[in-house]
Amino acid sequence: MADQTHAPQGAAASADTSAELIEERVEAATVRRAPKIAVFLILGAALGVLAAVILTFAFGDVDTSGLESSAVSAVGYTKGQVFGFLAVVCGTIGLALGGIVALILEWTVGRRSRRVQVDRETITTVD
Repeated sequence: MADQTHAPQGAAASADTSAELIEERVEAATVRRAPKIAVFLILGAALGVLAAVILTFAFGDVDTSGLESSAVSAVGYTKGQVFGFLAVVCGTIGLALGGIVALILEWTVGRRSRRVQVDRETITTVD
């Protein structure tokens, strides 16, 4: 690894202006590709909410009062209430599945890493 210090580029610095010290180093770094987990989480939650919309309007019988009666209890629920409950459940399941897919991709694709040489430059202003 070579350390080099260069004088400021341009004309010679006068007494009233500041000078710049530029330090350049060549270092080794590891580069690897990784999926953006937040994208997978958002996509999973969105697909879960889409599934909730489909389940809300595909199943169930609405009576004359506009309520959907429960098979277990004698309580009636509106389509909005059914969608809200299903959105919470299906959105959470979709979020978890999206996270699991992202982690699996992280483990499989993340193993492919390589070492590269990078040129690091530090500029210091001297007053």
